[in-house]
Amino acid sequence: MTTSAPAPAPDPQTPFAVDDMLCFAAYSASLAFSRFYKPLLDRMSLTYPQFLVLSLLWREDDQTVGRLGERLFLESNTLTPLIKRLEAAGLVARARDVADERVVRVRLTDAGRALAVGAGCLAQAVMAQTNLTPEAMARLRDGLITVRDQLRLGVQTTVEDDQRA
Repeated sequence: MTTSAPAPAPDPQTPFAVDDMLCFAAYSASLAFSRFYKPLLDRMSLTYPQFLVLSLLWREDDQTVGRLGERLFLESNTLTPLIKRLEAAGLVARARDVADERVVRVRLTDAGRALAVGAGCLAQAVMAQTNLTPEAMARLRDGLITVRDQLRLGVQTTVEDDQRA
């Protein structure tokens, strides 16, 4: 049995090859997910971002636009048109919050709730395509969440440092 030699330490003067970059692996995996999901979501007349909004509502209905944006890392100016398209399709309803009219709440309609049944097969389709066990998928997800959270923390620290300067 032969083992691979460890990769040499990168030369700080030489940029990484694209195939060695974690950011490219995450980016290209995201593109692959989008391409994989597209025909499945097309059958449901959904885009991937719309599917994500509905997924949040299927787990916890009646959320504010702000809360949905926080969970999906989307700004209101990106999320609002997406939710309006879901509303026009009859999948969600928007209403002003009774306690604070500045807040918009989003609720599933019966048609939106019914789509959850068809969406349940998507996770199984990913497992079948990738040959990953649920445990392996969870480890990958958790690793990516750690990377995401650390990068977001770094961005927040950089912004705070810039504001103090």
